[in-house]
Amino acid sequence: MPVEIDDVDRQLLVHLQADARLTHSELARRVNLSPPGLQKRIRKLEESGIISRYVTLLDPEAVGYDMLCFVQVTLQRHEPQAVRAFHEAVQHMPEVLACHHITGEYDYLLKVVLRNRKHLEQFLLEKLTPLPGMDRIRTSLVLSEIKETTAVPLDKEWQ
Repeated sequence: MPVEIDDVDRQLLVHLQADARLTHSELARRVNLSPPGLQKRIRKLEESGIISRYVTLLDPEAVGYDMLCFVQVTLQRHEPQAVRAFHEAVQHMPEVLACHHITGEYDYLLKVVLRNRKHLEQFLLEKLTPLPGMDRIRTSLVLSEIKETTAVPLDKEWQ
């Protein structure tokens, strides 16, 4: 169930999603709050789980990861043990940026970052394919990113 937020919380979240490095005094000024009032709201948003963490986003290419792929995976069986084993294995693969359980022809969609074609081959042949219960793997290479964001839309029109 969604947590209720007011317009000030919404403004605060929009600013934090755009730049979490803003100082508390700058954030307070932007949303027209006192610094103690801002601290209280941020703490409330963190405790309610709306703000789950603060991270630094890297440019993968700048640190040597030149390939972005989407990998679709189907398991042979959907027994709880096989599913848990797959979930556990994916948790230990640093190349996997995201893993989603999906509907449709495939069971999972993985967003994977890799250094080059050799790294892709190694990832597919040595990490994914040997997993117990693996059935099908389909890989798509990203040619160019049109849009990438981590910001959740907070416009009132969508609520």
